[in-house]
Amino acid sequence: MKDNIFVSTENENGYDILIRRDFNDLADALNELGFKDRRLCIISDDNVFPLYGEELKRSLGGVSENIYNVIFKAGEANKNLDTVREIYKALTGYGFDRKDLILALGGGVTGDMAGFAAATYLRGIDFIQIPTTLLACTDSSIGGKTGVDFDEYKNMVGAFKMPRLVYMNLMTLSSLHGREFASGMGEIIKHGLIKDAPYYEWVINNFPEINDRDPGILSEMISRSLEIKKGVVERDPYERGERALLNFGHTIGHAIEKYMDFKLLHGECVALGSIAASFISYRRGLLSTEEFYEIRDMYVPFNLPITLPDDADPAQILSLTKADKKMDKGQIRFILLKKPGKAFIDTTVSDEEIIAAIKELIIRDE
Repeated sequence: MKDNIFVSTENENGYDILIRRDFNDLADALNELGFKDRRLCIISDDNVFPLYGEELKRSLGGVSENIYNVIFKAGEANKNLDTVREIYKALTGYGFDRKDLILALGGGVTGDMAGFAAATYLRGIDFIQIPTTLLACTDSSIGGKTGVDFDEYKNMVGAFKMPRLVYMNLMTLSSLHGREFASGMGEIIKHGLIKDAPYYEWVINNFPEINDRDPGILSEMISRSLEIKKGVVERDPYERGERALLNFGHTIGHAIEKYMDFKLLHGECVALGSIAASFISYRRGLLSTEEFYEIRDMYVPFNLPITLPDDADPAQILSLTKADKKMDKGQIRFILLKKPGKAFIDTTVSDEEIIAAIKELIIRDE
């Protein structure tokens, strides 16, 4: 299987997304990009590097003899400026200059943080994304958003930095734990809900094969999700308009993620946030009863949560939405649905609507 997708960008030359089932083409791709005999630094976490780090290094033997790595402790809690500082220290120690290359091997945390380091080290050096989770393959590795968390603010410190290449070895998905795989489905379903109703229905109808990780179905699903995000990114690379639609489910989702102290995975929180946003759309008369309950219930077969603990505090979750970086003149920039496959930006969602949506996620014993 060899799938190539090209992403063109406003002020860049664009980049390829290579979908493969091994690392065999990576060295050739890097040599074609001009990285022959340059220093390479693999940035990864202590979960992923033991699985794929040495295999990746071996595959890069035809590119460079100077291959280094920085390994950080896995988890969202380490996606911060302290870890980025350790990356800077390693890069300076290895003597990296502006013609060298960072390789982000891992999931969204790794890609966001390695990309941010690349964007800011020496005012910018090149990097490539090598995503190893379903969520990173279909969402976070595409589009050039990089960043780290700052105090209670998720992704508050960041930069737009387009990768030179995204290289997906789909065999890495076979090692994902069940929850990690399901987390990626939160973003995939989002793509259908905001832009492509037939794709949304296709995902629902193919859930047994998706959950079985059928290679052909996964390749088709990932390719379509990439095409959706690629189109949005090409039309609005720096989120001045349409790209904000990709934040569907993220405002309340990010607040839940923080409220739950990151005990829920990102895609699980996006699923809950998407249900909440769909509920607001339903209460405004935009979605029918049947459409809302289908959206809510279709997360179940993908092993994603549709409820919060019965002691969850809606007021605290609401307060955390105010820390969202996607504010517009003091108003939360919310993404709602006119119908499945058709999303829009709204800045009139009230606190009362948000509270009602959060309460809809909480099943309390009477």
